[in-house]
Amino acid sequence: MISKQEIIDLADQYLLESDSESFLVDVTVSRDNQIVVEIDNDEAVDIDECVQLSQYIEQHLDRNKEDFELEVGSAGLTSPLKVLRQYAKFEGEEVEVLMRDGRKLTGILGAADDEGFDLTWTTMEKVSDPATGKPGKKKQAVEHAEKLRHADVNQVKYVINF
Repeated sequence: MISKQEIIDLADQYLLESDSESFLVDVTVSRDNQIVVEIDNDEAVDIDECVQLSQYIEQHLDRNKEDFELEVGSAGLTSPLKVLRQYAKFEGEEVEVLMRDGRKLTGILGAADDEGFDLTWTTMEKVSDPATGKPGKKKQAVEHAEKLRHADVNQVKYVINF
């Protein structure tokens, strides 16, 4: 079986040698050697780059030794964010966050690091009157800002607004 690390190394080597602005997002290798390589770019992934990366990987693998199926593509706009560079790409943009506890938050993505990312979102809530302390009758927009831990999140997706 072809190793995932071997494909990662080949993809990283190609991206480095070609001075590409693209970056590796994910690699999967199934038991029957179906290989999927996913790349992204701060702008847009060019189809020609996907073809060139595919050819590069194929040239460095021996089909006579081990047969494989290879697919190289770009991370779609509706795909979950997987690497920190994607978080940086979408900083300041609206994202949908599915938490492990079942909550779904939609807000503005802030800075991200290895531990987590900042998210600002608004909810409609009944707010107590500050003067009387009594609960309000109408819901008001309440802004929340929190650093969410990657460990507490199932997925983060960019929200496409048309």
